[in-house]
Amino acid sequence: MTFKHQKYIFLLLFLATLFSCSSGAKITYLQNVDEKLSEEITLKYEPILQPDDLLSIIVSAQNPESTIPFNLPKIQGDYGIYNNQNGIKTYLIDNDGEIDFPVLGKIKLGGLVRSEANKKLESVVSEYVKNPGINLRILNFKISVLGEVNRPGTFSIDSERITLLEALGKAGDLTIYGKRTDILIIREINGEKKYQRVDITKSDFVSSPFYYLAQNDVVVVNPNKTKINASVVGPNSTVILSSISLLVTILVLLFKK
Repeated sequence: MTFKHQKYIFLLLFLATLFSCSSGAKITYLQNVDEKLSEEITLKYEPILQPDDLLSIIVSAQNPESTIPFNLPKIQGDYGIYNNQNGIKTYLIDNDGEIDFPVLGKIKLGGLVRSEANKKLESVVSEYVKNPGINLRILNFKISVLGEVNRPGTFSIDSERITLLEALGKAGDLTIYGKRTDILIIREINGEKKYQRVDITKSDFVSSPFYYLAQNDVVVVNPNKTKINASVVGPNSTVILSSISLLVTILVLLFKK
């Protein structure tokens, strides 16, 4: 191999190093998950009812007529016992954590998980209805995903339970510029904002309180260094690329001599 060829190889290696791709350790999710296979994770999640939650509450019993006073229609008028539950009145939790429920009046549900709220309603309704059943759902459960994702936005959740990974999936996953080691979750608890940073390249977050998102959580995917550096270059990027191209051309001409 001639010295001239060696110079070409050196130049190619230099350029390859300059434009090499990021390490897989920065973009691969749950890298140490194999270490967790033997561990039993028993994390359970129930949404905590909060002010501004819109609730659907259906009371059922063996005698349907006894539940009519508790299952008011959205609009005054004829109401059949077997009407679809979509026509039932909804209840907004106020700033004091209370709803105004038919017959019973003010009931505080804020701060309770859904199963606790069900038991509380069953207890008070049982004074009027024999062996009542309560079907309580949060109708305005939603989360927002912002930043370096392919489809940022606010998403309504039907199941009342969604993981961080599922939320990112709804947003079209992270872009190549998303910083997977620094995802910010903003959560409001009892009127106070909580902030948590999550590293999804490690599997530890699966057992954290932020693996399941709560209603109205905001997920912010921060940009990585590549995106930040590109934003600093800004409109001068064309000039820089042209300069690099000119430099490469000069080097090639010099090596030809």
